[in-house]
Amino acid sequence: MYTHSKQIITVGVPIEQAKKAIIMLHGRGASATSILLLEDHLKLDGYAIFAPQATEHSWYPYSFMAPLSNNQPALDSALQVISELVEGIKQKGISLENILLLGFSQGACLTLEYVTRNAGRYGGVIAFTGGLIGEKLIRDNYKGDFNQTPVLITTGDPDPHVPVSRVNESVAIIQSLNASVTVEVYKGRQHTISDVEIELANNIL
Repeated sequence: MYTHSKQIITVGVPIEQAKKAIIMLHGRGASATSILLLEDHLKLDGYAIFAPQATEHSWYPYSFMAPLSNNQPALDSALQVISELVEGIKQKGISLENILLLGFSQGACLTLEYVTRNAGRYGGVIAFTGGLIGEKLIRDNYKGDFNQTPVLITTGDPDPHVPVSRVNESVAIIQSLNASVTVEVYKGRQHTISDVEIELANNIL
């Protein structure tokens, strides 16, 4: 089993000059470089952009619906990477409400898991095909108040990795913590990010 070292690619506006920051989390088998390709399609002018790289190109080894213990210590280590990154950005003077998180697939699951365990007023949360992590969702793991943070969750139906039932279950918990959630389920969509989803994300950005 593995943990993650801190490897983060930084692009966009230097953090000292940025008004907003975004953390972008890649999917399983992908890389920080690959998630940054989205930069060309997203309205990220003025943003400092951070893309952490997972060890072995995977944030945790098994399905996001495996028991939590199966995905340790990698999962806790991944959550720690994000936590340290968020704190580092805040120390540079960008408040939480100007920090956004975005992820695709495994990165989307990790994004949702992190923000829902640490609910607060973020600039926005964009989860392209993801849900909360665990065989069963443990309600006590999720705390805080999103204070109407805009959260976008999209998925295909059916999706080979993320069942719609888990998306719905996740949305219920996230809404209960006072987030403003938009959910879009696309019939027959491949495991990818469509132009329509990019447009919805840009509404938040």
